[in-house]
Amino acid sequence: MSKITAQELSAMSASMYGDMVKAVVDLKKKLLIVDAEMHVDEEQFLLESGSKQEDLWGINLYPNKFGTDQFVEFDSMINIRPRQNNKSRSVEDEATRKEIINLVQGIVADE
Repeated sequence: MSKITAQELSAMSASMYGDMVKAVVDLKKKLLIVDAEMHVDEEQFLLESGSKQEDLWGINLYPNKFGTDQFVEFDSMINIRPRQNNKSRSVEDEATRKEIINLVQGIVADE
């Protein structure tokens, strides 16, 4: 599994949204994809690479908040999926949120 640093995320955020990087995780394959303008672009890349929709979740990462509870934000249009009982842009299931945080913590490093 490849790692990425908070500093690398910070450089990405500077070229896109200033303080935020959009990301999509595949919980089954344990993947994190970053650095696209929209979550849907990252989602499409993963779907074309064999991921399944139900395993993908859109998040935002705030590199300047690395190491805090505000580092990961659960907000993406791709998260709206009533068939999985997720009716908002957030990730409503607490167990799924924890799984996402654990995956991100395993991939993003301080240095």
